[in-house]
Amino acid sequence: MDEAAFPCRSGSVLFTMKWSLKLGRLWGIDVYLHVTFLLFLSWVGYATYAAMGVGAALSILFLIVSLFSCVLLHEYGHALTARRYGIGTADITLLPIGGVARLERMPSNPKQELLVAVAGPAVNVVIAAVIGIILLFRGDPIPRQPANLLEGGILWNLLRMNLVMIVFNMLPAFPMDGGRVLRAALAMRMPFAKATRTAANIGQGMAVIFVLLGLLYGHFMLLFIAFFVWIGASNEAEDAEESSLLSGLRVRDAMVTDYRRLTPDDTAQNTVQLILQGWQADFPVVSDGEYVGIVTRQDVVTALEAGNPLQPVANFMRIDALHCGPEDDLDAALQTLRSSHLPLLPVLGEGRLIGLLTSENILEALMFRRALSQRIAPPPLPVTA
Repeated sequence: MDEAAFPCRSGSVLFTMKWSLKLGRLWGIDVYLHVTFLLFLSWVGYATYAAMGVGAALSILFLIVSLFSCVLLHEYGHALTARRYGIGTADITLLPIGGVARLERMPSNPKQELLVAVAGPAVNVVIAAVIGIILLFRGDPIPRQPANLLEGGILWNLLRMNLVMIVFNMLPAFPMDGGRVLRAALAMRMPFAKATRTAANIGQGMAVIFVLLGLLYGHFMLLFIAFFVWIGASNEAEDAEESSLLSGLRVRDAMVTDYRRLTPDDTAQNTVQLILQGWQADFPVVSDGEYVGIVTRQDVVTALEAGNPLQPVANFMRIDALHCGPEDDLDAALQTLRSSHLPLLPVLGEGRLIGLLTSENILEALMFRRALSQRIAPPPLPVTA
């Protein structure tokens, strides 16, 4: 199944690049294979070989690889459609439970989000149509309900699986494509945050139905799907609330202006003392008043493990770290901060360092905005005659 077409803002993603192998690069997008996929193939291949022999094992593995080729094309449907609207894709990762295309951001226009969400299942519709035409011209009879995946032939199985993918992904529940289609349709008539909450509530309602059906009929895969849908809906609702609360805020509204800085000549040992003596664990590096890079706590640990505590910061600072400006949208800057996997973003004004943006400060801004939004208006003063 298609796990998600968009990045998870909260960071609770179900995959990690650390455990992925790069397969290649197609249409400017890197494609990765999660190592659990290889374990899944090994398990299926061995189980089929033990039960039915080498030929059956090779057939089932070929079918699975063919199916996940369809999943990959599904993800490219999302990614290439998003590219039309200026939205890049960091990478695509294949896992045993489906594929993930990590878009740089969500489309802000509901119509664009709808088209991006629909593009994936549309690819499966095209694949199914092509396979159906091939089978029609070959005159293959429609097989009876197969007892296992090896009956009916590769093309009939691929056709059936693509149809299942279409139906499943269009269920109106996050994080499936149908949930995003529903949200986009609702967002054309109501505020984005309200549309997301409504779509999330519908998705969680479906999760409850999945649980009941799974327990009633003993289909425990439905319990897994229900958990997946419930978590996805919750994350989307939280993200929408977060985006709504940050709406209208700029980086200058949340940036830190009281902080310590390093110079390229400071040493790893000096930096350790600053970390232990103060609140900062990560520092901007400034030379002659100009910002030149950042040093994180992990960078210092790595430098110390190299065995030279007196080496200068210039040897291990990050000179290519991302940065932002004081008038940048705070929500967009938060996404940049999260995607960079760095603890801070330097804030530059006219090329000079004027502040730091950290996740902690943004969370504090969210907390205060949430408290203000929930404030109860005081009762009106009594009117005297």
